[in-house]
Amino acid sequence: MAQPLAGLRVLDFTQYEAGTSATQTLAWLGADVVKVEPPGVGEPGRGRAAGPLDRSYFLTLNGNKRSVAINLKSAEGRDLLLRLLPRFHVVAENLGPGTMESLGLGEDELRRLHPSLIYASLKGFGTTGPHAHYRSYDMVAQAVGGSMSITGTAATEPMRSGVTYGDTGTGMQFAIGILAAYTRFLQTGEGGHVEVSMQDAIASYARVGFLARENVGDPVPRVGNNLRQLPPTNTYPCKPFGPNDYVYVVANTALMLERLFIAIGQPALVDDPRVATVTSRQENEEWLHGLIKAWTAERTKFEAMDQLQCAGIPAGAVYDSGDVFNDPHLIQREMIQQVQHPTRGTIEILGNPIRVDHEASRLTPSPLLGQHTEEVLYQELCLSADEVSSLREEGVV
Repeated sequence: MAQPLAGLRVLDFTQYEAGTSATQTLAWLGADVVKVEPPGVGEPGRGRAAGPLDRSYFLTLNGNKRSVAINLKSAEGRDLLLRLLPRFHVVAENLGPGTMESLGLGEDELRRLHPSLIYASLKGFGTTGPHAHYRSYDMVAQAVGGSMSITGTAATEPMRSGVTYGDTGTGMQFAIGILAAYTRFLQTGEGGHVEVSMQDAIASYARVGFLARENVGDPVPRVGNNLRQLPPTNTYPCKPFGPNDYVYVVANTALMLERLFIAIGQPALVDDPRVATVTSRQENEEWLHGLIKAWTAERTKFEAMDQLQCAGIPAGAVYDSGDVFNDPHLIQREMIQQVQHPTRGTIEILGNPIRVDHEASRLTPSPLLGQHTEEVLYQELCLSADEVSSLREEGVV
């Protein structure tokens, strides 16, 4: 069966994570994504400054793509790129403010040559507004999008999430924007502009966390894992009491509470006035948490999760990195796949969470720098091997 995005063609100028995660998702779903990189070093996510082998960071974010190496700072390289341009639907970039324009590859120039082009741009702060010239990374986006202010507890400083949703989370919004524009193109033949700001994306992701403004005003406080408005929803320690030996328990309805009390061997609590209302549970929070802790402390986090889930209570063991990569459930769902990389050998990759037609995406390794230069130039521009060789000698590719 054909892949859902077969036929979509993307010239990929993205680097690091935010943009590359978007174009990788498109590639996982069948788009032909051709990564355009400078010869010799490639995009900085490869980490070539530290050694000749592509680092795991790059391998994780650039599978299922092709790579061409073109010197866009040379007139010949820019001309080569402009000849390729009409063969593609999308140009995607997340370079620093003004970089594409400095190369003569800004939106106005490219759409003059290719009017139906979809020009997709991901920036830290967008291209309008007083901070449009500011630069960003994942952690900066988490800061200015507001999520750090509500992550942690009252006793901690604002905390960065260990999950890079400032990058990959923004990248998913970027991919959705590209697909929206491509859908319109298929219907009307019109190209267009797609823009996503990392600050905008994180502020959007924080929207539910900020709802507490209605009750407590600004700033919304950091509450950590203990959701006092939904007691006794919290994390609870489990044996053998390592740094990640916890289970998260959610009990936010009367039925869940009843099931929880029965599951932990406290059925008499079902009719206990100390737990009858949210207010009474808040007033007796320490005692209630102690009862649940005593129960979880006799079990591993996986035992606690299984027993609570079997009782109809949402609960999750706190998985660490080893737990994730060795989880039978994720393995069976093919979220974790092994690919053979030509220089790094066998590597494990976390794959595409989007399943189409009940099938996991088949992962292929990230490309070597310029691995497909000759292939793409022959297929798209009919350049011979000798012509590509001459361009290589001249430093154009």
